[in-house]
Amino acid sequence: MKRKRILQYTLAASLLSGVYGCNDYLDINQSPNLPEEVSPQSLLASGIAGAAFANANELTRFTSVLMDYLAGAAGSPATYDVYTTNGADFGNQWRFEIYGGALITNQKMIETADEAGAKAYSGIGKIMNAYTFGLATDVWGDVPYSEALKGDAGVAQPRVDSQADIYKGNAALGIQSLFDLMREGIADLDAPSTLQPGTDDIVYGGNLTNWKRAGNTLMMKHALQMSRREPQLAAAIINEALTRPYINDNAQNLAVKFGPVVNSQSPIYNYTYVSLFRDDLIVSTRYVERLRALNDPRLRRFVTFPLDKVDPVNVPDSVRTIDNGFSGTRPQPSSTWSRWSPTLLGENGVGPVRLLTNAQRAFILAEAALTLPGLTIPATQAQALYAEGIRASMLDAGVTPAEINAYFAANPTVVTLSGTTEEQVEQIINQKYIAQTGNPLETWNDWRRTGYPNLPEHQNAVGINGTRPLRAQYIDQEIARNPNFEVQLPNVPVWWDVD
Repeated sequence: MKRKRILQYTLAASLLSGVYGCNDYLDINQSPNLPEEVSPQSLLASGIAGAAFANANELTRFTSVLMDYLAGAAGSPATYDVYTTNGADFGNQWRFEIYGGALITNQKMIETADEAGAKAYSGIGKIMNAYTFGLATDVWGDVPYSEALKGDAGVAQPRVDSQADIYKGNAALGIQSLFDLMREGIADLDAPSTLQPGTDDIVYGGNLTNWKRAGNTLMMKHALQMSRREPQLAAAIINEALTRPYINDNAQNLAVKFGPVVNSQSPIYNYTYVSLFRDDLIVSTRYVERLRALNDPRLRRFVTFPLDKVDPVNVPDSVRTIDNGFSGTRPQPSSTWSRWSPTLLGENGVGPVRLLTNAQRAFILAEAALTLPGLTIPATQAQALYAEGIRASMLDAGVTPAEINAYFAANPTVVTLSGTTEEQVEQIINQKYIAQTGNPLETWNDWRRTGYPNLPEHQNAVGINGTRPLRAQYIDQEIARNPNFEVQLPNVPVWWDVD
């Protein structure tokens, strides 16, 4: 049985390495002849990249269209654009990228690291599994968690744990909370370790302090996610995280880089510029209009302006976009379409895929300061945190400090919080929306949680009652093979979505 499990994990790691490409970015340095053992070092890069791949692949295409960053021009993005979803969507993401990919790889790394006393590796693995389980429950709601990844122990049909139990834990059912999993990971990073990561750590190069920062910032993110359901608990968790190191500089972002050649590139770059499906997505007119109304300098960093090259004098500042749900003829030729730019996705597709950022952390704390009773950060600090988030995002987008200062001076109503608490929260989420360009999963989370940003329904909307999905539907294969799953329609809110 032990050998069977090792082979399962080795195959999963090999699959990830094959998907992302080889090169020295993601080599697992293992014989192709199914070795008896695998080392923590051989799994670290694949586990980290697996989580980033799960974020930036089909789920990013889905949520980038739902949240009006991009519009669906053809293929599955066009169906998402009119809110049509079903249980055939995201099967590869569920089976191969999340449960059969990142989660199983990180779990194997945790086990082999614990056997070797390599707590640095088990700590990173627990933080990344907390991120990945969090991604799964935020997308689908109730999911396998406490009994997941235990197929070798005879759990072929794992229990589907409630999202409330995943977030808060349930001792009676033996369910550890996501927050305790993160706490364990952070504690492991403080423990003596027989092995230290280096170049195999494709995010921080072995800097464990930055991994602790990422773990504490992840705690803040998930605490805010459940804050409208559990405000006091959320405040307590954020207060706890504030006593320890957290991301407070762009250089500390949990941002995963990929390789520069085909088959190793970031999946969203590959889909946008390389694949046969590159004409499935085009920038949304709504996104461009939103940033233009704010005079936002990030627009030219995040979006391509190909018509400028055609006639920069007569077509200044020109983009080629369509509205969400548009059913007419697409602009021709597709080479003139506006797309997410290489500045955002990385030249040649190296990324990074930004899973947690300094700007995101600042906006999280700004909202928490305004809304959570008992937070150690007073509401009076919300303005400073809000401005910090805008500046951090602009710097990350390549806007110069001088340009940022000029923008702040010229746009005081944009960069200054005003009005009621709810109106200020809307301002924060509107800016967070721009900062999260490229990571629309987080924007979908914010929109479901707060109702912001305000997004008018799409043209020709279908779905259920013509409204945006509030969750993804369970995978058909899982419903067929595991009686613990029940059919859940996409108009049913997840647990933390109380609006």
